[in-house]
Amino acid sequence: MSKYTIHLKNDKSYPCDENTSLLRAALDNDISLEYSCFEARCRSCRVKILQGKVENLQDEKVLTAEEKAAGYVLSCNVVPRSEVILDVEDLAVKLPKPQVTPCKINNITVLTPNIVEVVLRLPPKVDFQFLAGQYIDIIRNGQKRSYSISHSQCEANELRLFIRNYEGGLFSQYWFNEAKPNDLLRMEGPLGTFFYRNNPNCEEIVLIATGTGIAPIKAILEQLQSTPELTIHKKIWLLWGGRKKEDLFWQPKTTLPNFTYIPVLSREEQWQGAKGYVQEIALQQPILWQKAQVYACGSEVMIQSAQKLLSEQGLKEENFFADAFIAGNK
Repeated sequence: MSKYTIHLKNDKSYPCDENTSLLRAALDNDISLEYSCFEARCRSCRVKILQGKVENLQDEKVLTAEEKAAGYVLSCNVVPRSEVILDVEDLAVKLPKPQVTPCKINNITVLTPNIVEVVLRLPPKVDFQFLAGQYIDIIRNGQKRSYSISHSQCEANELRLFIRNYEGGLFSQYWFNEAKPNDLLRMEGPLGTFFYRNNPNCEEIVLIATGTGIAPIKAILEQLQSTPELTIHKKIWLLWGGRKKEDLFWQPKTTLPNFTYIPVLSREEQWQGAKGYVQEIALQQPILWQKAQVYACGSEVMIQSAQKLLSEQGLKEENFFADAFIAGNK
């Protein structure tokens, strides 16, 4: 089996064999690169090849023809066919090692007719560390579904998830009709690179969510609340969008200074607050986009629209962090 060296632009490198994706090999060698879905269905792991040859593991429809022509690939979906130089630095963060462990349902709380909060209980001997904003995979009957952790720390060996009922969803039937306390499941995590990056050059932290995409955003907000030194001289914005009032099933209770919360509804006629799409409401705020960091989580449509609209207002590409909830994945 052939092995090749993969080089990053900050002079770090790692080995990768011909059957392993660039992303998987990086993570196996404690090199942290951006990623989310592992399935070539989002853009989180997009990276540019400066030199070398790679081959796709499967067809992907995420990247545009222009991006492919410019040398961009999805690192989760390519294997090396030569030594490779990537136009990327590692994240300079040691990600917690994912682990597969059994877990039990502690309780299920109905938040709305279509959303439940599930609390999972981990075995006493499991030391589960994660970064606020990461997610886990629930494994059941040989299938996986991804759910973001909705809090910033693992207390009492419990993990909390917000779960929406999707019509025809593979796991929805289970969560909303069959699941009960003490059910035994398996989970893998923590996963993903959606977490807060402290940047002293940014003066605005903008958190944007739709639906249950509030879960990792809530976790990041809790982290900021517990470590106020991260927010010195920064304004913090939270914009959470839904269709109806019931979609806003959580209320932020932060005491952070310079914090603004804007709930947004798109289909509530009697609503007196902001109406429309959350990314468009964000544009109406007095935010210095050139000096902002944006953390967005929710539907693919919102993520793509937000990145386009906000970049047109001066938001730097490297300051936009997203976790798209992909149908059939989260």
